[in-house]
Amino acid sequence: MNFPASFTQNQNKYLQRCFTSWFNVAEGGKRGGKNVLQTLIFCMMLEVHKNHIHLIGGVSTATARLNILDCDGYGLFNYFEGRYRTGKYQNRDCVYVQTKTGEKIVLVSGGGKDGDEKLIKGNTYGMAYITEANECHPNFIKEVFDRTLSSDDRKVFHDLNPKAPSNWYYEEILNFHEEKKKEDPEYGYNYGHFTIADNMSISGDKLREILSTYDKGTVWYKRDILGNRTAAEGLIFKYFADNHRPYVMRQSDLFTENGGLKFRFTMITIGIDFGGNKSRTTYYATGFLNGFKKLISLDEEKLPITEEVDTEQIQSKFVEFFKRVESRYGYIQECFGDNAATTLINSLKSTVLKERLNTRMNGCDKPPCVERVRLADSLLRTGRLIIVEDACPGLVKALSELKWDDEKEDEVEDLNIGSINDYWDGHCYSWTSYMKKLAMW
Repeated sequence: MNFPASFTQNQNKYLQRCFTSWFNVAEGGKRGGKNVLQTLIFCMMLEVHKNHIHLIGGVSTATARLNILDCDGYGLFNYFEGRYRTGKYQNRDCVYVQTKTGEKIVLVSGGGKDGDEKLIKGNTYGMAYITEANECHPNFIKEVFDRTLSSDDRKVFHDLNPKAPSNWYYEEILNFHEEKKKEDPEYGYNYGHFTIADNMSISGDKLREILSTYDKGTVWYKRDILGNRTAAEGLIFKYFADNHRPYVMRQSDLFTENGGLKFRFTMITIGIDFGGNKSRTTYYATGFLNGFKKLISLDEEKLPITEEVDTEQIQSKFVEFFKRVESRYGYIQECFGDNAATTLINSLKSTVLKERLNTRMNGCDKPPCVERVRLADSLLRTGRLIIVEDACPGLVKALSELKWDDEKEDEVEDLNIGSINDYWDGHCYSWTSYMKKLAMW
């Protein structure tokens, strides 16, 4: 069995309060030890709980397994090493656990979609632990509360990373229970706030290294490090707008005096954002260096703003752009179009075959907007994303002017002034299908 690092006084006080509280919420920054702490408490109580069936959940079953069952080697599997087996209960994934008070069943469920609450109906749960609770669907969270009402010793555990103060979870869940606790101090609501400083497994040198990768003025620092509920606002890449020189290069810098390429690209991709409805079609070529270690935005192309989609024009410009990029930089491994436009993607697949272009044409992965922004921010700040300034003026403009939406949490403002959203999306589509590999670096 692996033993976690010592807990801080803050963590120990939270642990003690869990024994007398029915609703226990651990919120705070990344790497704050929330999952390790909550999972340990859940397992300690599972050993002696009177009820037979319990629940763990997350936005997906994979999230619940990763954060609670595995938990970096300190999860439920570790605590009950040699005393558990995985299986099914009523056709649901579960873990059978041998405890001091007999066998317990821990159901594993996803709760990110409307309708997932149906997966947990029909049972009474003694305890429930929901990880990343504010990412789950409200109906699922409310059903969890209902399903633990008749527990012999009701315990509900939530952990979460902070969101904007207007997030539904604060307004519909935490605010209600905070008010109840104000009315009655013995109500049973236990809240703990944790940051990376609470993680005793991180050395001082490692902590300084992590902090050096953050700009203290960004929403990421306020959420990830300070653990504050902060709304994203203003310019997204303000540092780029203030001085973009550290993040760009000239096209001439890619070539030797003899006209040869200075770099050998692992692969080259093209991303396409389709226009229409007063937006423009944009094309972006991105070169990958040293596997997925570094990206260079090599070239861009665009079509005029139109009301209607002109398929023939999109095809023609694609062929022109493809041949230009290929002649300058070499083999283009894959092209990605906005996967919402399957008809246009299919038409470009036909174009690839007709023109005998040596590439693949597919729809791109489109993760949530905030994830794209976050990765682009990380790539820029660490010098892993470089823009060829004279070849990609639209992208330079987009990164300088892109703003957060004032009304939609963690969304990019979609006014598309000066086509900056078209430039941004086209650029993103050239690498979003490889986000996991890029993030691994």
